[in-house]
Amino acid sequence: MLPRDELLKGSRQPNELAALIELAEQALRTWEPCWSWFVEAELQEDAQQRLGALSEIQVLSDGGWPQAERRRLLLRRAELADERDTPTPAAALNGLMVSGNFLFDPAEPADVRQGLLEAGLAPGELGDIWMRGDRGAQAVISEEAAARCEGMEARVRSVQVVLQVVPLEQLQWPATRAPRQLNSVEASLRLDAVASAGMGMSRNRMSDLIRSGAVRVNWQVITTPSRELCCGDRVRLDGRGELEILEIQPTKRDRWRLVMQRR
Repeated sequence: MLPRDELLKGSRQPNELAALIELAEQALRTWEPCWSWFVEAELQEDAQQRLGALSEIQVLSDGGWPQAERRRLLLRRAELADERDTPTPAAALNGLMVSGNFLFDPAEPADVRQGLLEAGLAPGELGDIWMRGDRGAQAVISEEAAARCEGMEARVRSVQVVLQVVPLEQLQWPATRAPRQLNSVEASLRLDAVASAGMGMSRNRMSDLIRSGAVRVNWQVITTPSRELCCGDRVRLDGRGELEILEIQPTKRDRWRLVMQRR
């Protein structure tokens, strides 16, 4: 058995991590690799650091595309990774087209996720979701969810949508984000000011997203645009990646020169 108490110590999501530990123990006991549900980025990072440090367990992940934020974790015996005749099993994933006219009621990925949850899907069945202009959205879903989605009725905000399950290769993936370093000079260290500069959008739009709960700082949802940032803070915006504050230096004109990395 794994050292459960030690693995859970200090975790901010002990119940979710405990469920992953159970999967890891199952993989050790049965010698069969186990796939988890879709796991959000914070829990992924926590699980990979804690479980991945164990000599007997290997932790891999798959979210359907290389930069997926929500991913399924594969837990298996480390010995299996060294056996050439034992290929890595594929995660059971499908694509989902969410079609509707959002011209007069624009939606964000969080709105689509809420609509799918209200239609009967479980949080662990939904991977990444991204918008396709005013025509709707696309998503990665589990194979179990795919079996129930065809013909399911769903509403996103005020828009009735049509769901269509498709193979992953038929999805139009979001633009790939290469890590890049950004420099900016800002009048303040407010979250809305810094994040709007780093994410490349208007400050008013960023403020709205912050108030809606779409922005996290160091994994914590922040709904106050005036929250000040510090060096080392990581700002994550749902569906748009992460911004890390690398350096903050005051200027001679009482402003702030920032070096940031966007991933």
